[in-house]
Amino acid sequence: QVQLVESGGGLVQAGGSLRVSCANSGRTFSASAMGWFRQAPGKEREFVAGITPDGYTSVYEDSVKGRFTVSRDNRKNMLYLQMNSLKPEETAGYYCAAPPAYSDYIGSRDCEYTYWGEGTKVTVSS
Repeated sequence: QVQLVESGGGLVQAGGSLRVSCANSGRTFSASAMGWFRQAPGKEREFVAGITPDGYTSVYEDSVKGRFTVSRDNRKNMLYLQMNSLKPEETAGYYCAAPPAYSDYIGSRDCEYTYWGEGTKVTVSS
């Protein structure tokens, strides 16, 4: 059973930075693309970023390009999301997600992921 546990959320001022992490267990982490999503109160969950199994290719939602960086450490089974120049409207729960099977494909829809963490809350104050 795949388990994902996010950490690193917190309160940050607008323009600040934060790094959230996701610990993976239960299957071979290095064999799967991974994704980050976020969900703000009252809004639908949205794709933020994704990364291939080898970490060499990443994709981003347009509004975070140039500010967010997704990375992974396959030796430690860890996924990261570095967030810079944060905006108040990016206050949300941030979730990491894994697909149902080993895949190089980075999905951008939440239906393409089977395993989810509980999320970590990021609050950006104005």
